[in-house]
Amino acid sequence: MLLSSLGTSIANVGLPTLAQAFGASFQEVQWIVLAYLLAITTLIVSVGRLGDITGRRRLLLGGIVLFTAASVLCGAAPALCLLIVARALQGVGAAIMMALTMAFVAETVPKEKTGSAMGLLGTMSAIGTALGPSLGGMLIAGFGWRAIFLVNVPLGILTFLLALRHLPVDRTEPRTDRGGFDALGTLLLALTLAAYALAMTLGRGGPGSLTLALLLAAALGAGLFVLAEARAASPLIRLAMFRNLVLSAGLATSALVSTVMMATLVVGPFYLSRALGLDAALVGLPCCR
Repeated sequence: MLLSSLGTSIANVGLPTLAQAFGASFQEVQWIVLAYLLAITTLIVSVGRLGDITGRRRLLLGGIVLFTAASVLCGAAPALCLLIVARALQGVGAAIMMALTMAFVAETVPKEKTGSAMGLLGTMSAIGTALGPSLGGMLIAGFGWRAIFLVNVPLGILTFLLALRHLPVDRTEPRTDRGGFDALGTLLLALTLAAYALAMTLGRGGPGSLTLALLLAAALGAGLFVLAEARAASPLIRLAMFRNLVLSAGLATSALVSTVMMATLVVGPFYLSRALGLDAALVGLPCCR
């Protein structure tokens, strides 16, 4: 949980440096963050069911390997497009790590300690998100931008060894208490989110024809996703739960808070580095943020 949340925020402080290193615009370089988040958002719900099919321990170990290998690819990327692809792969690994870590709590922790275990996971997630910019700023100042990705390699290896040593072996009998993998819903969600993200980044602030076309595609994808989920035997999202006004209000509030937080983490480093002239180490400090 710490690794996946650290990967969410550690790259943000390096966006101005990466834009300069690759000669890229703000619209282009922010995809280093978007690719990671889109992969997590699209897959984190599906991964739990996929773990029931393939085995949670096996899939989690594979996710850690993927996250670590993608971190190597990020650190070695010679071009921005390859870095974005590697970040998307890193996000797939992070989605597996996030979802199955929580699933293992329900499987291995006694019920009376479940609340404490989930609280610990939430604490690790918060620490990773808060630590990312500060650690990233120091690594960029001392070793260059590649270090913010390569730092995950020894941590990933350590995580793999700990998981291999301590996590319980997968059950041999198949699990029949949950439904199958919603491939159509996952695909529609990925395409919808990608179309919306492209509309927000390629238009450069103007309502051009490409932006409108992508927004229309995103709206169409959202409608198809709702229809698919209403008819799916094992949907990614059960639409009936949104009838609960308390739950819907909580989700809307969480979405608003996350939007403001991530927007600040993406735009803030550019303001601090280019408008105020701070170096990467100072940009990452909490007092500057």
